[in-house]
Amino acid sequence: MSDRENKVMVGALMLLAGGILGAGIALLYAPQSGDKTRKEIGRYAKKARRKGEEALEAVEDFTEQVTDMAEAVGDRASEILEKGKDMAYGAKKGLLKAIEEGEARLVKERSRLAKMIG
Repeated sequence: MSDRENKVMVGALMLLAGGILGAGIALLYAPQSGDKTRKEIGRYAKKARRKGEEALEAVEDFTEQVTDMAEAVGDRASEILEKGKDMAYGAKKGLLKAIEEGEARLVKERSRLAKMIG
C-alpha cells in the first residue's frame, strides 16, 4: 500500500475508534443499570466492528479498482507511444524519400538548364 492509502486507512480507523469511545462514554453516563449498559456497549461494539469490516472491504475494493484502472491507463499509454513511434518512423521514411526525389529532380533540372545555356 502507498503512503497515502495508509494515511486514509489510519484516519478511517481513528474515526471509527473515536466513535466507539464516544458512544461508550455516553452509555456509561446514561441513567440505567450497569448490567444493561454493558450489554448495550457489547452490542454496539459488535455492530461497530461489522460496519468497520464492511468499510475496510469497501476501501480495499476501491483501492483495487483504482490500481487496475491505473495499470490499464499505463498499458494504453504504452500502446499509444508505440503507435506514435511507428507513425514517426513512417513519416521520417516518407520525408527522406521525398527529399531524395527532390534532389534527383533538382539534379535533372540543373543538367537540363546547363544544356540549354550551353
